[in-house]
Amino acid sequence: MHVANLDDREPFTTLDGSTIRELAGPAWTPARAQSLAEATLSPGGSTTAHHHVRAEELYLITAGTGRMRLAAEERDVVPGDCIVIPPGVEHQLTNTGQEPLRLLCCCSPPYSDEDTVLTGA
Repeated sequence: MHVANLDDREPFTTLDGSTIRELAGPAWTPARAQSLAEATLSPGGSTTAHHHVRAEELYLITAGTGRMRLAAEERDVVPGDCIVIPPGVEHQLTNTGQEPLRLLCCCSPPYSDEDTVLTGA
């Protein structure tokens, strides 16, 4: 049985600029078809606009407030919101609050920098 605790995971920065702590992924767990990570954006921070060639992503906002953009559509997001991001759709998340914006991010196939295409600032 594989169990990972978020407090034991070391954070690192992904290609899009978010800080994540990976809980499951094929590089170090039995997970093969997906990955799960907690991502954090500091107040005023944004990811770089990007899309993924193959990966579908699910974002579950767990703390803070933000503004999510998928292609030309934008909306505010709050804890409890789940955003579905299809492969190939440009997206960007901005922290609009005064506290860290935290979210769980599930990617299938698993996240990789090689599948990430930066498209903006």
